[in-house]
Amino acid sequence: MTTKLTLTMSKSTIEKGKRYAKKQKRSLSKIIETYINAITDDDVSKEEDMEELSPVVKSLMGSFKAPKDFDFDYKKERLKRLEEKYL
Repeated sequence: MTTKLTLTMSKSTIEKGKRYAKKQKRSLSKIIETYINAITDDDVSKEEDMEELSPVVKSLMGSFKAPKDFDFDYKKERLKRLEEKYL
């Protein structure tokens, strides 16, 4: 379920946000929602997550089973790769 929210911010910030959203081919509302979910680290229901996945990604779900002792920290690995790429 979605609910309308009114935000107040500078006109230049809004314009930058709209340009960014257009480049990403996403709505500004969806970008803001994704950002808030990321910074609050709240679990979004599995059903909502599934709605956002493309059919190709959905078809791949469950095709890989990690070993039980598999220790992988996605955030640390992503940071490491970004540092290697940009620093």
